[in-house]
This record gives sequence, structure tokens and C-alpha cells, in this order.
Amino acid sequence: MTFVNTLKQWDEAVACFERGDSAAALGTFLDIQEKNSKIFFNIGCLHLINKNLDAAEKALDRCIGKDEHLAVAFFQRGLTFYKKERFEESFADFQHAFKELRGNQLIDYKPLGLRYKLYACEVLHNMALAHAQLGQWEKAKENLLTALNLRTEAKLSHIDRGLECILKQKLFEPVKVPAKVLFKPNKNYVAELEKKDYLGKAKVVSSIVFQDEFSGFAPLQPQVEDIPTRPKAPEVLRALEGEPHTVLFEFVPETSDELAVVPGNIVFVLNKGSDNWASVIFNERRGLVPYNFLERLEITLSSKQDQSEEFSDPSLCVVKVHFTYTIAICMVPGLPYTTTLEKISNKLGLPATAITLSYAQIDLGKKVIDENTRMEDVWSCVHNGRLTLWCDLKEQLQSQTHLMALHSYESSTPEDLEFHQGDTILLLSKVNEDWFEGQCNGKIGIFPASFVEEVPMKDK
Repeated sequence: MTFVNTLKQWDEAVACFERGDSAAALGTFLDIQEKNSKIFFNIGCLHLINKNLDAAEKALDRCIGKDEHLAVAFFQRGLTFYKKERFEESFADFQHAFKELRGNQLIDYKPLGLRYKLYACEVLHNMALAHAQLGQWEKAKENLLTALNLRTEAKLSHIDRGLECILKQKLFEPVKVPAKVLFKPNKNYVAELEKKDYLGKAKVVSSIVFQDEFSGFAPLQPQVEDIPTRPKAPEVLRALEGEPHTVLFEFVPETSDELAVVPGNIVFVLNKGSDNWASVIFNERRGLVPYNFLERLEITLSSKQDQSEEFSDPSLCVVKVHFTYTIAICMVPGLPYTTTLEKISNKLGLPATAITLSYAQIDLGKKVIDENTRMEDVWSCVHNGRLTLWCDLKEQLQSQTHLMALHSYESSTPEDLEFHQGDTILLLSKVNEDWFEGQCNGKIGIFPASFVEEVPMKDK
């Protein structure tokens, strides 16, 4: 059986389970020939729902055999042993689950397809219960005291109730994996299962030239007059709706209305609501994505073409400058210090007096570039038409005016600086009475002066 077939049956089984047909779901899972650890986990969960503890134990054994580091599988098998009153084996599995947490307070299995968080404090809660069943009340108390220290959320109040019971030498209910959750297959893989028509429908091709007898796929065409001097924008760019944005962070959807995206994807925003959710199009799919996960992208054909022509000029050198972000500039090798500094400062949008450049010499490390530096030494570091420099803000600039954001400001153009209420902004310059230029969160841009106030010296 191929991976595609496994994926289809896995998706079909989950769909049956979500419709409430657990029997059909279990049957479909059992029919899968090449079962992975997640599928065996699902089979074990379905057997637990049916109270078939022996079958659940066998399925979870197979699951752990496939993945010896799946903490939630040890936790689920520990619950199975607990229901079978095999408390020593139950404690051993809970202990193994706690070990696989590797010092973390929780494991969120949502990225793996399981909507469940396994908390270290809840594993300790069940370990304490297993101790209590074995009459080891003092050890149970130690487990719960440790659980209280690891508790991260107020909703985990059952830890307190468990400790109260232990102090009275009473038993309590174990923490269980919800019966309604199963591992789901990767949505991106499932989406690829849909049939796609790459060829499209056949079209009759005929020549538009009068009395032309050509019947091939490329008929003669009349000559075009007035050929445009510049290439037209690609049809795909002119046909797309919305404004292009780059995805900054991975977003995993929780509802059918939301859209899965990963960093680097280009999406087109159709509209943005007041609740910070944007309706976007990606790969011909439409859905909702948080707008603060996106960054506006300017697409201009001419600038891309000019840039590619400039970077392909063999007489130029590509200078890569590492700042809070990285830029690339084409320069003529051998430029003097003042010209080099001016080009870089203009590209960064910073005053030349505010930055310090440095370069790296073999076996000598980084060296600062200033008016006394022999630029021949700097340009001698060019290799394969490329030179790497580093840029830092001078200390006197960093000690200049700092501003506190009174209100959040959302950028509407690429030149704007976006920030949130309470952010600290470094003032770079005053554009005019109403607009300032500053730096915040590694980005530089302009913003309204009325949105900020100066931070007093004692607070800086």
C-alpha cells in the first residue's frame, strides 16, 4: 500500500469518527496496511471508547514500538493499565511519559495533528494516584507537591483537589486524554489528494490568417505593429485580486474558515476586518489569517528587472551589509570611505554619522572602517564579486531620545513604522512637526508624532 492510500484511509477514518460513527472509523483504521505510530494511537483510543482494554493495550504497545518517544502514548497506556488495576505498570508508564517531556512543562501535540496538550503537572497527578493505589501515600504527596510547582495555568485546579485527597488518604479521578481527540493527517498532504486538471480542456486551434492551410498547434499569425518598448506586467500579477503580503509566521488553522500558511508564502489580502483577521487567497484557496502574521509586499516588475540587470553587471560588486536586517547594494570596487558610507546609510535610511561599518580580514577578525582606514584593504576582501560588511549604531545614537508609544500604529505604506502601545521607539530624526522617523523592533520607518511621548531620562 502506498503512502497516498494510507493517507486517504486515515483521512476517511477521522471523518467517520467526527460524524459519530466510531465503528466505521475503527474498521477503516484496522484496514490500513502500513500503520504508523499515530494510527496505532488512534486505534488504541477507539478501543478505550469501546472499553476493550486488552485490544487498547495491544494497539498502544504497537504505537510505542513505532515511536519510543511519544509521551502521550505512554500516558494513554498508563491510563489503560490503571483501568485494568495494574497499578505498578500504570505508574511505570506515567513515569516514562514524564521522562519524555524532557524537562518541559507541557507538550502541545497540535502541530502533529492531535488537539491535546500534555502537561507535566497532570502526568505527576496520575503518578501520585498510582502511588496512592499502591498505598504509598507519602510518595503520592511528593508527586503532587512537585506538580503544584510545575502548574502553569489556573484551570489546572484539580492538582489542588488531588493534594487535599492525598492528605486525607482518599483516592481521586485520574486525568484522561479526551475521548473526542485523534491524530489527524497533515492537512497539506490531504489537500494534495484532490484531483487537479493540469492540462485543462482541449481547444480547437486554427489560424487567423486568411486562406492559411496550416493545421498544427502554432498557426501563422499576422505581424504585430508598434511593439511595446517595455515588457508588460505578467498576466498572473495583473489578474490577481487583493494586495500581496509575505507570511512572517506559521499559522495552523483551528476552523474550516481559516487557512494554513507558513513563513515565506505569498498571500493576497482581499480585505481586513477590525478584529485583525484578514481574508486572503493562497494557492487558489480562500480563508482567514491573522493580519499581524503578514507583511505587505510591493511587487513592481520594473524594479525587479532593473535590479537583476544591475546585479548582473560584471563591473560591479555586490556588498552585503548585516544590520538588524541584511541588505545588498551594488557598488564599484574601490570607492572611497565617504562614498561607501553614504550609499549604505541611504539604503538603511540612517544618517551617516549614526552608523559604524566594519569588515573581516582573514585571521584578523572584524575591523572598524573609518576615515583612516585604507579602503584598498577593504576592497581586497572581495571574493567572487561579493563583499560582506557589518553595520552597527553608534553608542551616542543609542543614548539619544527614546519615545514611548501612547497608541498602537498600524502601517499603511512600506515606509511606515508599525508598533504597539507601550513599545519603546528610538528617535532617528524629525521629518516635520507632525511626523518622526524612528526604529522599533528591528525596523525603521516614519510615524505620527502625536502617537508617542518622550521617555524621561530616569526611565531610559
